[in-house]
Amino acid sequence: MTKTQKKKTIAAIVELLKEDYPTAECALEYGGEPWKLLVMGRLSAQCTDARVNIVCRELFARFPTPQALADAPVSEIEAIVRPCGLYRTKAQNLKDACRRLVEDFDGTLPSDMDALLSFPGVGRKIANLLRGDIYGLPAIVADTHCIRICGRFGMYPETLKDPTKVEKLLSELVEPSEQSDFCHRIVLLGREVCTARSPHCHNCPLANLCAKGKKSL
Repeated sequence: MTKTQKKKTIAAIVELLKEDYPTAECALEYGGEPWKLLVMGRLSAQCTDARVNIVCRELFARFPTPQALADAPVSEIEAIVRPCGLYRTKAQNLKDACRRLVEDFDGTLPSDMDALLSFPGVGRKIANLLRGDIYGLPAIVADTHCIRICGRFGMYPETLKDPTKVEKLLSELVEPSEQSDFCHRIVLLGREVCTARSPHCHNCPLANLCAKGKKSL
């Protein structure tokens, strides 16, 4: 497909996804508090959103503010976040990120990409999640679902697994105003229909627009 054809296809996919998943919400239950999404985004690396939600109920009950988490003994943070995996690194990242948030930004999460990337443990995926959800900015969250499914759509070779390259490609194809919600809806599609092991193309409303889907019909 040419770039023009890809943009047209993605636009049609966006509209169908809106019909199937009208509520495009982040799966992380951060209660509208930006600092909590920063914390949960870091914990979600190599961990399910469902587990992060469970763990963070205890974490935020014990440390209800960024200052409290910044002041917490790292051993106490580790004990709580252990079920999320990589708990030593994540715990230290959370403590350091909250300290930076409080000391350098007066507790207000910045919207600037470079500023977000300066936080410990924050890469482009988390930064884009924050920019899209908190500030409503154009943001492609190139997680595993997004990378896998948009490759199957035919937007790039399925062998491409580089998040930065995928982010750049999709940011040029998906309308800026649709990017954040599109990524949330793709996650839902990935969990219910276009799973990692085997896409259920026969049950997919996007099959006629998808390169892999067309081959299976």
